Amino acid sequence: MSAEAKRILLVDDDQDLLRLLSMRLQSAGYEVICAESGEEALGLFPVAHPHVVISDLRMEGMDGMALFDAIRTSNTSIPVIILTAHGSIPEAVAATKRGVFSFLTKPVDSKGLLREIEKAFNLTAAGEGGEGSGPEGLWRREIQTRSPVMEKLLSRAKLAAESDSSILIRGESGTGKELFARAIHRASHRASGPFVAVNCGAIPDALLESELFGHTKGSFSGAVKDYPGLFKSAHEGTLFLDEIGDMPLALQVKLLRVLQEKQVRPIGATKAFPIDARIISATHRDLESEIVNGNFREDLFYRLNVVSLELPTLSQRREDIPLLADQFLRSLTVKTGKKVNRFSSEAMEELMAAQWPGNIRQLLNAVEQAVALATTPVIPADLLSSAIRENQEKVPSFAEARRNFEQEYLVRLLKITGGNVTQAARLAKRNRTDFYKLLQRHHIVPSMFKS
Repeated sequence: MSAEAKRILLVDDDQDLLRLLSMRLQSAGYEVICAESGEEALGLFPVAHPHVVISDLRMEGMDGMALFDAIRTSNTSIPVIILTAHGSIPEAVAATKRGVFSFLTKPVDSKGLLREIEKAFNLTAAGEGGEGSGPEGLWRREIQTRSPVMEKLLSRAKLAAESDSSILIRGESGTGKELFARAIHRASHRASGPFVAVNCGAIPDALLESELFGHTKGSFSGAVKDYPGLFKSAHEGTLFLDEIGDMPLALQVKLLRVLQEKQVRPIGATKAFPIDARIISATHRDLESEIVNGNFREDLFYRLNVVSLELPTLSQRREDIPLLADQFLRSLTVKTGKKVNRFSSEAMEELMAAQWPGNIRQLLNAVEQAVALATTPVIPADLLSSAIRENQEKVPSFAEARRNFEQEYLVRLLKITGGNVTQAARLAKRNRTDFYKLLQRHHIVPSMFKS
């Protein structure tokens, strides 16, 4: 991990100490963002995307532990180091029990602090580039994001990848569940092994058992030769069971037995063979409701849902829309050979304002259609309109309508003020801290709107 990728949010209401610590950390190769209060730090957090937070304990207003609690509501895996001149053993024990990474007393020993910081980076691997740049970020290279929600999820995924625990990825259709599963595979110790994917909803029920577990020659009509099955194909690698919620109940029983016994017997075979594959499953369904309705086995659910990761919809990570749209545009122009360079500002505004019920898949389709029909190097807004309007007619729920209104209102304010949060808060007649909380709730990064 490159030193310039290691970003620290440093918080202290003592300006002299803040300046001194900042200089020391910068000289050690870290990028440092400074805040003079807990409230300022909380506002900077979703914009700065720090990998480690270092905070003084005793500060006016929001103290270090209150800041820690607030950060944990949006990112449970980021390490927080607390500094205090009022340190005590009970206080330190209480802080570490609540999840504080380290508790150090002032005056701060520079070497000790640097050791703790490096431990924090080594533990979480959080210092990788936000877009997977550099050799250590290759595992996430296909996931383009600047969203705090996605960064939090990627941190959890990296930690989960280091174990062999089963992972359940939830999310609406088109949110990129298989892409996420592949990233987890690359981050795991099984990365040199195969990644085998199967869509449980795309294969007829009668064939899915054979596809997963294999069969012997002559075991049923059409079985003209032995077939090892996907479990065996994924040996020492990862088996990705997409749309696991569509698997028929009879096959769920057999899958549960395979996971419990860690061995598979192909159809028609007399002997079972051991399996060694990490299981990642995914679904767009509410499996808890499926269990209540008798469509999914509760025991299988708990076997698959050891670690749960929920992908946000595209409308919940709007700051990624320009990033993804430009990525799709570049790859499509290479593929088609068309000389299309960019979106017009009006076209990008239309992309940012759309609801995207089909998520990333719908965005890709819209960009692909625009590239196919483009006659100029710059894509105008009207080329995107018809594709974006598809599936937009459904009536939203009250909660969705309110959320959409808040999101669009905040975006409009930040456009008007050029990303100036103080001015935007004043126009909204809200105090700055509350306004930042609103921005956080909707995952909106003010810096996007600065010219």
